[in-house]
Amino acid sequence: MPSASFCLFPDQNLAPLLRVPILNVVARGLPLLDGLPDEALEKTASQMTEQAFARRAVILKKNEPAHGLFFLIDGRLQAVDFTLDGREVGLFFIEAKQTFGELALADDGLQPEFVISVAQSRVAFLPAPAARELLARYPSVANGVLRRIAQRLRSVTDQRTLIALPNPMQRICVQLVKLSTRQADANGGGNRLVLVRQIPTHQEIAIMVNTSRETVTRVFQALVNKGVIQRAGNDVEVTDPQYLEDLAAGKIEPPKLS
Repeated sequence: MPSASFCLFPDQNLAPLLRVPILNVVARGLPLLDGLPDEALEKTASQMTEQAFARRAVILKKNEPAHGLFFLIDGRLQAVDFTLDGREVGLFFIEAKQTFGELALADDGLQPEFVISVAQSRVAFLPAPAARELLARYPSVANGVLRRIAQRLRSVTDQRTLIALPNPMQRICVQLVKLSTRQADANGGGNRLVLVRQIPTHQEIAIMVNTSRETVTRVFQALVNKGVIQRAGNDVEVTDPQYLEDLAAGKIEPPKLS
């Protein structure tokens, strides 16, 4: 089970110095709030706080009551759970500008999974009463939260399908494709994979695709040797996106692992 010295904002005994008020410009940069009228945005921002987290910090704990709505300003988070025998299972990643904690807020239930930081991250928090008032007054915000819940459910379903793939290299390639950003190709004929920013560790990828850290390391080395990817600091450049996508789709035979 993840360990940390504290959990984010739900603990009302946290020292005030741990929390920083949200600036209007930061709130406006969050897609869920971008369409709010100026007055509503200013009020919402005044009710929000933000906090920075080091890598591997626990932000939300499973089975806690709903505390509010959370926004990832920058960085990356991972939702995880544990099997009955104590094995860690990765459920989904949370990317910058996305919300989380919506499900417990929506049904006033318990937090369904742990959320941890897998990179240095900044997280904003809107307390439950303010979040519920916002949802009730602004249908665009309520629809945005509903869409996010739907996306999350689809993502978890996709992840189950991924885990069912028999070849671990294919599973890892699918995960890399999902993590990659895209840009238009030189001819403007479509999008191609270009980069995985702040690449998760091999262990964090392993628990997403139901394999070992050692297998992920071997797959990465094979892809580097094949010229498919290369490291770029904390990022990974996708140098042969077509090959990676073909591997993920099972269209070509995967290279042998050394």
